[in-house]
Amino acid sequence: MAAQQVERERIERRKAEKKGPIESGAKLSGTAADLLAAVRAVEGGAKPTATAFGESAPTARRPAPEPVRRPQPAPETAAPVAPAADAVDAVRRVLADGGAPDTLAPQVAAALGEGADEELREDPWQLLRVGGVRPEQADGFARALLGGEVGPDDERRGRALTGWLLEQAALAGHTALEMPTLTAALGGRGVPDAESAVQSTVAEGEALVFQDALDPRAPQPEADEEGEAEERPVRILVGLERYALAEESLADGLARLVNSVPKEDGSAEEWERAAARTKGSTAELIRVVAGHGLALHTGGEASLAEPATLLRAATALGLRAWAATHTPAGRDRFAARCEDSQETPAPDDSGSTPTGHTATVAGLLSGAEGPGRDADGALDLDLLVVLDASQLDVETAALLVESLRDGARLVLAGDPAVLWSAGPGRVFADLLAARICPQVASRLPDLGPLGELVSGIGIGELNQVEAPGKEVVIVPVRDAGEAVHRTVQLVADSVPRAIGVPADQTQVITPAHGGAAGTRALNTALKDRLNPGPGRFAGFDPGDRIAYSPTPGRTVPGHVVKADTEGLHLSCAGAPVVVPKERVEQSVRHGWALTAHQATGNRWPAVVVVLPGDTAQSLTRPWVYTAFSRADRHLSVVHGADQALQRAVSEIPPKPRTTRLPVLLATQLPTTS
Repeated sequence: MAAQQVERERIERRKAEKKGPIESGAKLSGTAADLLAAVRAVEGGAKPTATAFGESAPTARRPAPEPVRRPQPAPETAAPVAPAADAVDAVRRVLADGGAPDTLAPQVAAALGEGADEELREDPWQLLRVGGVRPEQADGFARALLGGEVGPDDERRGRALTGWLLEQAALAGHTALEMPTLTAALGGRGVPDAESAVQSTVAEGEALVFQDALDPRAPQPEADEEGEAEERPVRILVGLERYALAEESLADGLARLVNSVPKEDGSAEEWERAAARTKGSTAELIRVVAGHGLALHTGGEASLAEPATLLRAATALGLRAWAATHTPAGRDRFAARCEDSQETPAPDDSGSTPTGHTATVAGLLSGAEGPGRDADGALDLDLLVVLDASQLDVETAALLVESLRDGARLVLAGDPAVLWSAGPGRVFADLLAARICPQVASRLPDLGPLGELVSGIGIGELNQVEAPGKEVVIVPVRDAGEAVHRTVQLVADSVPRAIGVPADQTQVITPAHGGAAGTRALNTALKDRLNPGPGRFAGFDPGDRIAYSPTPGRTVPGHVVKADTEGLHLSCAGAPVVVPKERVEQSVRHGWALTAHQATGNRWPAVVVVLPGDTAQSLTRPWVYTAFSRADRHLSVVHGADQALQRAVSEIPPKPRTTRLPVLLATQLPTTS
């Protein structure tokens, strides 16, 4: 994809510019100091040794970023080429020698590249590069392949486990791990010298290590008469290069937007007249965007009217203004919102609305949607409003920000109460906490029983609401089996009959894929009732509802059209998609039932949320908020979690994520009032 090419070129550019992964600012002792000293030695070309950490220089504030010179993305980028058949066969033989399933051969060959068979034979723990392989399975493979040569202290094992743990952390949303957390996890996996394992991983260039001040905005301690200054508290972090560089690139790009002067696109009087035609937080948003390169906007579903009005006003002033959403359904919903918005005059005398100026984030970056790019590789626009901003992971956010020209405006708009991104980072939450740019909180409430219920959940209150039109219905169940039965009954019969919403417009949401009432069990039961069939093509039949994941972390609902020798033909948001047979198992699931993360960015007329007792421990306030707020007209809650639901809403906040973005922003930008 073009976006992937941009990302690769960006990383190479950052590697060339980078002076080193360490920012000094305090004296350390013990293993952290040894690790840092060894890394510096490697950067200087020496063999890594555990030497003492010497005197450190004061931390310098990062200079203002230079204007980004963006690579022009290729208009077309070929899909990833499958490994050659002989390469896959060679890997298959190595897997067979170690007793591993030969079905892993294509994935191993793709992950390790040229010479994959030799690399795997020399370092069997490279098997952990394949998704789904566990450390104990890699250990067994290594023992079978290497015999008596292998032990828990093998340096190759320590490096592979370090990388695997950092990858698992990224799947959980972290962009880096604190050193004690990482070494404790390695110790738990039987690595006898965890610090050496991390040091070896960093020396091989497979991870980066950072020293970050706990309070980066604190003044530098003054030196005493003997020239010694008080030590600043720091934390040591280790992260994978791709996320570390993305986070630094994002911070640099955001600082560039904050410090840049918005493009001359209308006098202050014209902006003020546009704001004066509106009221409340809508007017506030227009005034903020008029004078700033970066702004944040928060609110629920009703608040979408405000960026819609902003988009109309900016277009009326002659700006090339675009909005980008997380999902195709969100794109279409916002386009309809733009059509309904009447707070400002239309951008031209015809009274038309810029509904065509809405794209998905993925489509915008790839070039499949949006305005295209200029000669410097920047998006050819003046204002970008990114909706569903809570769903931005660090890599996607970095690509978006780097794609904006100097002087462009960026508005990140989203609901801070929903689940964070599926990918690593918590970009929107970090920016809200950093307070480096103006923030506008919408004062447009979500109305009706559903709006009242969801708004209460957002502040930790699970309230009973009056629902005269059966907008909210609680269905108590005793166990998972009854939960599945009642869910099928609701989707197939009760909701269509009592609410008037057909089964194909009702979405089931449950906390997990596994379990007796997870997505797999629910989808099996719902398929048997709503679209029974033999599932001749990898378990799918024409008419099946599906959840298609074109890339990890992205889910697009759709349905199966047909299957043939080309693969599985889908219709996703009205667009045809063909999934090759070998990728169906990885990227397509049945979609009558989804997890809340899969449902984020979408809404349906009716939603059935299933809360079986065996998933009570996984409930959090953001999960409940996200699941319940997917419903437009009707919400049924199949409730078997007893008091766990109330406890989750009132007591269980988002699971913390370790990121470096707040520190990186603090070293470049002051806080706003």
